[in-house]
Amino acid sequence: MKQFQIPYKNDEGFLEKLKEIKQWRTSHSGYVTIFRIYSEDMELEHIRHICACLDDEMPDALYLGCTTNANIMDGELSDTKIIITCTIFEYETTQAKILQFPFMEENAAEDVALLKKYCDENPWVQAVEMHATIMDMSMMEFCSEMSGLREDIQVFGGGAFNPDMDDETAFVFSKGNDFLEHGIIFLLLGGEDFHTYSTLISGWKPLKRKFRVTKADRQILYELDGKPALDVYRRFLNINKNDRFFSNTLEFPLFLEHGDIDILRCPLAVNNDDSLVMSSDVQEDAVVRLAYGDPETILASIREDGQNIADFCPEVIQTFSCAARKAFWGDENISDETILFNSVAPTTGFYTHGEFLRIKGDMLNFNVTLVIVAMREGDMPKTGSKVNIAKAQIDNDNNEKIPIIRRFVSFIEASTAELEEMNMKLAISSVTDGLTRLYNRAEIERKIRSVLDNSNKQGICSNISLIMLDIDNFKKVNDVYGHKEGDHVIQALADVLRNTTSGVRSCSLGRWGGEEFMILLSDSNADDAVVLAEKIRLAFSSISYEIAGCQTVSIGVTQAKDENADVLYSRVDKALYTAKAAGKNQVVRLD
Repeated sequence: MKQFQIPYKNDEGFLEKLKEIKQWRTSHSGYVTIFRIYSEDMELEHIRHICACLDDEMPDALYLGCTTNANIMDGELSDTKIIITCTIFEYETTQAKILQFPFMEENAAEDVALLKKYCDENPWVQAVEMHATIMDMSMMEFCSEMSGLREDIQVFGGGAFNPDMDDETAFVFSKGNDFLEHGIIFLLLGGEDFHTYSTLISGWKPLKRKFRVTKADRQILYELDGKPALDVYRRFLNINKNDRFFSNTLEFPLFLEHGDIDILRCPLAVNNDDSLVMSSDVQEDAVVRLAYGDPETILASIREDGQNIADFCPEVIQTFSCAARKAFWGDENISDETILFNSVAPTTGFYTHGEFLRIKGDMLNFNVTLVIVAMREGDMPKTGSKVNIAKAQIDNDNNEKIPIIRRFVSFIEASTAELEEMNMKLAISSVTDGLTRLYNRAEIERKIRSVLDNSNKQGICSNISLIMLDIDNFKKVNDVYGHKEGDHVIQALADVLRNTTSGVRSCSLGRWGGEEFMILLSDSNADDAVVLAEKIRLAFSSISYEIAGCQTVSIGVTQAKDENADVLYSRVDKALYTAKAAGKNQVVRLD
């Protein structure tokens, strides 16, 4: 596989390069030849002229392309508006086919059906490269249909774009077909000696604060946590509804988890009701977080995945990178993402409106993502890769936003962690007793009432039992030995309750008040409760305190009937009183 890269500046240089390509094909075993044309120049006559030159000079060659936000050549941001790459396959077994269709939301399934049919009839197809105009389209049905392709077929590509991000105009085109403002191109590649490896790189990191999508319809995100979606950007990032909204939010997309794959979505515009028009579909009930670009993470991901690419030993590398990444890095630094790949193999591509990659059979539409596709003919060299991308160094000293962003996010994350910890402690303290760390009376009562209510609603007489216990002669402990020793005795009983009930299912422990405790057994009958109560009584009475000596407890046990909580409380309290009246340090059951 041989590739030529042509920065188009004028006809003279272009025709001279075509002459060189033809001479190379004559002196080598060149078979299928494919030209890719990526253009920031929106003057279609200029692109038509290039296509006409290819038809005249190399009539047997295939070509395809699209308008773009910017282009990548030799692994770097191109300074020319039109770039052309020529890939020549050197194995006779390698095949290629271009399919181009009008592409609208209502006919997406039909386009995929035609692609499936061709792939099923031609088992040589191993990979599908796609270029499409997808602005203002829901890609949900398209991706679902594409997931039904043969499992062995890789799919990758990008959305055509415009150098002006606010302009929705974009085109795709290919040999023998017209320029389409609403179109899709499938480049089918394969053969027994053709190999591809694809991966994606994000590097955008989510902040900890989570939001739930409470209302959405395809690309329209109406509400997050029941509030207008714009509120999240307005409140947390001070991004408001104005002409700069799209540019301002590009660096802060929404982060979604799709299994073990990270998916990002960019807000494109704000509607009058403060809902957001997203770059791709967002589903209701999804959990999302604001994300930010972390240069260190991005470059670390590039080194890691780049080494996998290098180990594949590709002959050419194709890239589809989101225009939002270029906006994030800026023109001076964006090439840091792709230049490393050019040390492995000639690297070209363009900046897209949406990226596509099929992962484990699932076709996914990404945003703010870099999709890398490596291609090779023939077997992998036995010596493997000689390139060590992991050791490559990139100088980011001049990129001032890197330390600023990192420090800002570090502050936010640390503050968020502290708030979460504080809120967790407040939540725990609101339901627990400070001395014993068991549930307080309000919480144990809430649990008892909840269990009884659920049982009564279901009409099932469940095994719900209560154990109520009280430390015998506890006033004497406080009066004779002091309240500090009294606290030690109470804490010791709480430990006994925890240890004794550790293996009991559906058990809740609470301090009822003073020296009284309540145990809720949601799945135990009175017989089981009595056995447990005896274990508690014996365990507590076996403790000898250094100051207070041995102490005992009286315990009441009962099982719930079809009754309310107040009646149940009264009966277990009566059982406890009976144990006290009978001489203390014993268990009494009342049915």
